[in-house]
Amino acid sequence: MAKLFRAAIMGPPGSGKGTISRRIAQSFGLQYLSSGHYLRESIAANTEAGALVRTYVERSMLVPDHVMTRLMLPRLEQLIDQSWLLDGFPRTLSQANAMNDLCQMDMVISLNIPFETLKERLSARWVHQASGRVYNMGFNPPRVQGKDDITGEPLIQHDDDKPEALMARLRHYKDVAKPVMDLYKSQGILHSFSGTDTDRIWPYINSLLSTRMHTQPSDYVQTQRP
Repeated sequence: MAKLFRAAIMGPPGSGKGTISRRIAQSFGLQYLSSGHYLRESIAANTEAGALVRTYVERSMLVPDHVMTRLMLPRLEQLIDQSWLLDGFPRTLSQANAMNDLCQMDMVISLNIPFETLKERLSARWVHQASGRVYNMGFNPPRVQGKDDITGEPLIQHDDDKPEALMARLRHYKDVAKPVMDLYKSQGILHSFSGTDTDRIWPYINSLLSTRMHTQPSDYVQTQRP
């Protein structure tokens, strides 16, 4: 029987989690589960959980633990026999403990990126609000300035991506993420990677996963990527 492999990726805003996650999913056949995608999906579907999520998103507030777990845990229950990579959940110790009651993870990847690099990335970041697609004016610009490549709709820059808000945002991430990382470190599954360039960090992550999965990704349950 094929083995299951469950992993999560953590990192502050602008750390490159999305880029690394997509590379892992493509290279190792893991289903990529983005909490941001599920939040947008629940709002669009106007589910009961989505209505709750909307009340926080519209006020630019973080979605609280009880709403996030209510949204994410049923999704994970549906994927109980599949291998996956989580991005954006668990974000807090409460969420991590709730998830531990459902399943145990094999690996948690933490990205440690210097503040100056994060500030530079986020100040150049523009987002297509409806889909969550992210562009960077330095290395991944849209084909038409200010417009989403697929829909042609306007791109926006989040207020909390602007330099004046970034320090508080990163401080909050550090305070919230430390207990989560301490938990996974105590379980022996936390692996941290530092650097300023995603392309230079990626080979080390790829090597770790190749070794951990015995260089045979096909031994693990292959899942259809969204």
